Amino acid sequence: MSEEDEDKSVFGPGFVASCIVVGAVLVCGVLVLVSGRTSDGSGTPSSGTASSAPARGSAEVTASATSSSGGTQPVSRSTGGSGRATANGCRLPVTDQAMPTKAPAADSWEVSRRVVVPRSKTYGPAGTDADGFRRCFAHSPTGAVFAAYNVVAALADQRQVVATVQKLMVPGAKADALIRELSTAEPPTNSPVTQVAGFRLLDAGRDRATVLIAVPVQTGYMSLTLTLVWYAGDWRVQPPPPGEPVGAPFSQHRDLDDFVTWTGV
Repeated sequence: MSEEDEDKSVFGPGFVASCIVVGAVLVCGVLVLVSGRTSDGSGTPSSGTASSAPARGSAEVTASATSSSGGTQPVSRSTGGSGRATANGCRLPVTDQAMPTKAPAADSWEVSRRVVVPRSKTYGPAGTDADGFRRCFAHSPTGAVFAAYNVVAALADQRQVVATVQKLMVPGAKADALIRELSTAEPPTNSPVTQVAGFRLLDAGRDRATVLIAVPVQTGYMSLTLTLVWYAGDWRVQPPPPGEPVGAPFSQHRDLDDFVTWTGV
């Protein structure tokens, strides 16, 4: 994106800079082609006006759970007596279907692909692949929130983005189109990392949930939208239509007043 295009973007320089800060497909690459779009399609940010707050969350963090390859160390699956086996072999306790209105309890926060994400014996992830991809989340709205945080981490390493999308997205024509598009894109290198600051659960049913994820940017906060679908025994992301960015619609926010603040940093 040129400096002229950046200046014309309704999101402003801070929002466009987040494409570099987050270092993930959901706000980089495809997004810069459509950065003038907003959640209501009117060309106006849907929440608040950008402030001149300094950049936040750009420093990398480390944890003992991080492996030398940038992923997290594999963990054993939960086998509690109240658990329930799913199609992908996960086994997690049966939890309530209430929408979380406050920060869920996490057993620990770990670094996964440079992003700090939660882990819980109740909500997941109950499995980690050799490449650091985290899977097996509880079949509940809270499990969907845990999964959404881990989506950000999963997409943070664009060197593995095609393989990640194959695991992460609901299979179908839309996922295939996204994979083709990503296969021809040149992944950015040496991008700094941001951290998830909070969430808002817009709606949730037993097999579908829409989660707003807030991340800090130079001008305040940016939110991205993830629709998760229960598929083959785990939460997966609903792919966007061809040509649309993962995570749209996007919005700017002055603060986290409309979100549940929940972060491990």
